[in-house]
Amino acid sequence: MELHPGRFPAARAAAVAVGYLRYLRGGPGTGLRLRELRRARRQVSGRDRARGAGTADRTVSCTAEVLYPLGSKTSAPDVQLTVQGELRSTEEADKEFYHRIRSLEKELVAENIPDSHGNVPPELEPIHLLAWAASGYVVWQNSTENTNFSLAQVKHVKQVVSYQQGQNPRLGWDGGTLNCVCPQEVLPWEVTLLWHPQRGARVPQSRAAGARSS
Repeated sequence: MELHPGRFPAARAAAVAVGYLRYLRGGPGTGLRLRELRRARRQVSGRDRARGAGTADRTVSCTAEVLYPLGSKTSAPDVQLTVQGELRSTEEADKEFYHRIRSLEKELVAENIPDSHGNVPPELEPIHLLAWAASGYVVWQNSTENTNFSLAQVKHVKQVVSYQQGQNPRLGWDGGTLNCVCPQEVLPWEVTLLWHPQRGARVPQSRAAGARSS
């Protein structure tokens, strides 16, 4: 059954697909966002199919299938996603950011990104984009057929370093609080994000404020 791209069921499925893509491919130099939802359809199994995605300075086509587990509010949707085209490479910028943050004398701590006027200082834009990757995980893992999450603000973030034997350390932001918007309410979400320029982003812990970690 065809869905109108501007209606809630289509937008909801697109938000899950973009969140999943942000988590897989996002980083301090990559701001993935939905530019246009071209087409959407729904199958009886609960699988929604959506097409269309873009970045801040380049547009690529994306096809995604989002399957919501029937009768479950605790299982993440299954997302099958295909990107047609190449996203802009940020390899050199990512490495530069990684080494710059690791060389700081004091751990980076920041609050309220963006501020109450919607502004993000240029030096914090990479942190904001990493928060997009973290919020992508929250959207993917916690969406149902009745939700449509989006990142409103990084309330608080503190840098940590995660070491694994035989590997270069990942940059981490522990206890970061993301304010995520669901229709008619703002939900604080506590997230730990680890990132490395070669290994990408990983969220080992996330929870809604006051809930157990997942």
